[in-house]
Amino acid sequence: MLCPWQFVFKPRAAKNQSSEEKDINNNVEKNGKIHGILMVKYNLKLSFKVFSKSEGSMYFYLFSVQNPPQNGIKASNQVSRCPRHVKVRNLENGSSFLDTLHLTAKEVINCRTKACQGALMTPKGLVKGTRDGPVPPAELLPQAIDFIKQYYNSFKEPKIEEHLVRLETVTKEIETTGTYHLTKDELVFAAKQAWRNAPRCIGRIQWSNLQVFDARDCKTAKEMFEHICRHIQYATNNGNDLIVSLGRSAITVFPQRTDGKHDFRVWNSQLIRYAGYQMPDGSILGDPASVEFTQLCIELGWKPKYGRFDVVPLVLQANGQDPEIFELPPEIVLEVPMEHPKYEWFKELDLKWYGLPAVANMLLEVGGLEFTGCPFNGWYMGTEIGVRDFCDVQRYNILKEVGRRMGLETNKLSSLWKDRAVVEINVAVLYSFQKQNVTIMDHHSAAESFMKYMQNEYRVRGGCPADWVWIVPPMSGSITPVFHQEMLNYVLTPFYYYQVDAWKTHVWHDETRRPKKKEIKFSILAKAVLFASSLMRQAMAARSKVTVIYATETGKSETLANNLCSLFSCAFNTKILCMDEYNIGDLEKETLLLVVTSTFGNGDSPNNGKTLKNSLLTLKLLRKKIRYAVFGLGSSMYPDFCAFAHAIDQKLAQLGASQLTPIGEGDELNGQEEAFRTWAVSAFKTACDIFNIRGKNSIQLPEMYTSNESWDPKNYRIVHDSQTMDLAKALANIHSKDIIPMKLKFRQNLQSLKSSRITILVKLSCKTNQELHYLPGEHIGIFPGNQPELVHGLIAHVKDAPPADQTIRLETCTGGGYWTTDKKIPACTLPEALTYLLDITTPPSQQLLKKLSQLVTAEGDKQRLEVLCQNTEEYNKWKFYNSPNILEVLEEFPSAEVSTAFLLTQLPLLKPRYYSVSSSCDMTPREVHLTVAVVNYKTRDGQGPLHHGVCSTWLNTIALNEIVPCFIRSAKEFQLPEEPTKPCILIGPGTGIAPFRSFWLQRLYDLEKKGIKGGEMTLLFGCRQPDMDHIYKKETEEMKKKGVLKEVYTAYSRQPGQAKVYVQDILQSKLETEVCNLLHKEEGHLYVCGDVRMAKGVAQTLKGMLAKKLNLSEQQAEEYLFQLKSQKRYHEDIFGAVFPHEVKRG
Repeated sequence: MLCPWQFVFKPRAAKNQSSEEKDINNNVEKNGKIHGILMVKYNLKLSFKVFSKSEGSMYFYLFSVQNPPQNGIKASNQVSRCPRHVKVRNLENGSSFLDTLHLTAKEVINCRTKACQGALMTPKGLVKGTRDGPVPPAELLPQAIDFIKQYYNSFKEPKIEEHLVRLETVTKEIETTGTYHLTKDELVFAAKQAWRNAPRCIGRIQWSNLQVFDARDCKTAKEMFEHICRHIQYATNNGNDLIVSLGRSAITVFPQRTDGKHDFRVWNSQLIRYAGYQMPDGSILGDPASVEFTQLCIELGWKPKYGRFDVVPLVLQANGQDPEIFELPPEIVLEVPMEHPKYEWFKELDLKWYGLPAVANMLLEVGGLEFTGCPFNGWYMGTEIGVRDFCDVQRYNILKEVGRRMGLETNKLSSLWKDRAVVEINVAVLYSFQKQNVTIMDHHSAAESFMKYMQNEYRVRGGCPADWVWIVPPMSGSITPVFHQEMLNYVLTPFYYYQVDAWKTHVWHDETRRPKKKEIKFSILAKAVLFASSLMRQAMAARSKVTVIYATETGKSETLANNLCSLFSCAFNTKILCMDEYNIGDLEKETLLLVVTSTFGNGDSPNNGKTLKNSLLTLKLLRKKIRYAVFGLGSSMYPDFCAFAHAIDQKLAQLGASQLTPIGEGDELNGQEEAFRTWAVSAFKTACDIFNIRGKNSIQLPEMYTSNESWDPKNYRIVHDSQTMDLAKALANIHSKDIIPMKLKFRQNLQSLKSSRITILVKLSCKTNQELHYLPGEHIGIFPGNQPELVHGLIAHVKDAPPADQTIRLETCTGGGYWTTDKKIPACTLPEALTYLLDITTPPSQQLLKKLSQLVTAEGDKQRLEVLCQNTEEYNKWKFYNSPNILEVLEEFPSAEVSTAFLLTQLPLLKPRYYSVSSSCDMTPREVHLTVAVVNYKTRDGQGPLHHGVCSTWLNTIALNEIVPCFIRSAKEFQLPEEPTKPCILIGPGTGIAPFRSFWLQRLYDLEKKGIKGGEMTLLFGCRQPDMDHIYKKETEEMKKKGVLKEVYTAYSRQPGQAKVYVQDILQSKLETEVCNLLHKEEGHLYVCGDVRMAKGVAQTLKGMLAKKLNLSEQQAEEYLFQLKSQKRYHEDIFGAVFPHEVKRG
């Protein structure tokens, strides 16, 4: 065999390379280049005897052991020039390095001219696959010579004779055996150098301190296991703790690869790693990254423990034999329980992590040799655990849980809750490791150390391979110095390569031990997939098509539409769309159209239904007859209950479509979900009949349509929590609202002390650093608190009520006994939950009564509850007569034994209450004024218990400066005219005057501060008596004097000795001509705000006036009013709460 002498020559040193070199074996610096030269014999007769020192041999001064050139460089008599360099800059301080080391790199990086693959997880060039035979000697010898040169160049003083002897020995060994073996010192050097060359490692500053365990004499898997146990014990100081110095990194090297059929492999990706179990319900218990390997271990005979942190066994392959399983002794597995220096609740997360990061499945390549088994460890950088292991979505994914416990706004990305939570998780990791005296490094220190390492490498070697994508830590980005450092990525040798997973390439000797999971050839799999998809397409094509469309303001209609879609998917080819995504041109292509929609405002569509509404109204006739069904949602307290749903139903019928089933209505006040389920099942069965669905009687419906809901206490538990609740943040998270925590600044009763009722002016203020923007006429949503007496009375009926000041958290049990935090409400005390988060005043639904029937012990109570939850007519009678809150229900059924978990899971959430703003944001920045009628009434036809309005009573009783959680809700249909000169008439009896106060205050501000004179504004107010409840009387008189209001009319309905007068009467008797001129000639605006009955009366009166003045028929007057609404010149803001048995004050 000829020595490839082209690899044995002396290139010139890099221009920027320091004269100082590292003595890698002795770890000392030396000055000067390698002294002397090697005389390599070149036999003139081309003898195969290489490096012999026999006489007659000719020697050439060809070789220096410094910086071997690239493969393929030819020998030349020319003087070598300075090698090309690449400048890498530091953008932070302006410095730069000149990299020449890359000239010695292997050309295996996978970049292409048109696509950079630098961000791929495992580029092909960094992966070593299996081999079908040994490395050919012609390929092996040049690589061996190159490595031997590197090794001897590492000494402080040159060892020319030893070098020559070693080259001759290696060459002869390759010639005779086809391979060669490293000495112990060479192996140590190679392992260290490979770490030094690892471009993705940030901790290479300690490369020269790597402890190398030589296990090349290993023969069996059991011996491999023993070596690995010793390795772990060394690295973890016998399992007690890692030495708190960065000097216990180690590697164990098993026998080198021969022919590719006798490899030694550790099948684990790490020596210590936690298992991941795929549970029957699809969830994952443990580490999701380990699911595939855990299943492999189970199939190989390992008995799973089904815990979150079970250490998987070692799967070891010796000499190409089938793998064997070994459990690590628990005493050598060092684990660190997680805790936080500030948050006590962090312990309750029950987190821990192993202290030894030991990569087990990489390949060490050195001098053409491949060591397929070489597990090595360093130490953790905190972010590896705190960011990646704990917070990656595909790993333990605890970020949101921590954010929730911290009280952060996890529903709002702009709150930066993720950043704040991940920092605290990393604080906990570092604190926990340091407390246990286990080595760990924070990412800032790691980045600083890498910069020092990189600077030294450029000084010593003229380069430093580094992968920027991996070097920059997974958090803190640009505040670490490595972020601003340009880097050059290349592969040197020796090197650690990735390997293909062993179980994917292993050739089994004992087929009975092969995992049961059968491998399917791609061609067969592809054919099976194509065949199955073909069958599915045929089956779906044969099914009748159904389209479900929805419009929603709160998301309720969307939820029900999705439920409807899942139901019809049992027998039809279904799709679901929001109305604003639906193409009206597809209407004639439909077979069956299902519509689910709410009604917004005064009979209008939700915002995402307006486009479809307008398009539908323009259609005249359908050329193809389709079938349809409509379900509407709303509240029967409003006059236009489900009006938009009825409008769609009527329009589709007018177009010639055929109604599948009568329109369904879901009343928010009367069993909405039950009504939907009944309608949906009826529609589905009718559709199955009409479209002749085969096997329709045996179709299994989704569980929500068939199952009997029940309460199972075993699925819930209450645990203690140390974190106190931030109310504003909790409400923001629960309701997905931008909560503004305002304070009660001022409260005044606007009615006379002689009045039997109370109407209060409430002024709320926010902090100077908070932004508050609203327009006149808009609404403010308030999250109130329930009455303390009601809360305390309810807690007295709870059998397991915790102490009032104990923060508790609800957990639910999923499949496999895994407990998770319930997301309905945050950790809080029971009084907090019942006061601020849960609705305890609304009469319970039939579903809740059904579950309550499971908790009563008296037979009479049980029978009565079963009647109420099964008989809707009886339930409605009971509900409307008693209007019972949950406390009264428990008093009516005293044998009910309710638990804390039952209340937290079954009570509905407390909804916000909406009020029109009574202030101008321009006039009083950072303030909101409200006009609130305090509600008190008796149930049972006035003979029952006294009930109080939740929000009005709360606002009337809380102390000044108490927090009032609020948010702004837009009311685009009830705002001042865009053209301020347009005249307006404002009609608002009682608290209906509330938004008009914001109107006149805004006009006053515009007049006094901006000099803008608005159009004429006439106010028509109504109350009972002038000396009782004529609220804002002085203020409206002042506005009239200042010219903001043209005229103020008041209708008194309870004047002693006089007939009742309502706003409709004043409208007809005094404003008939003005109203008609304003609307018909001046294109003015008319606003109506108040309760349902008044709004109906005003609309009826207005239609009569228009018919009379404009000579219109009743139908034409109706259409004229509808046109005014369409032009947004007739505005209504209607509320529907009417209490017939109102209780007078005092």
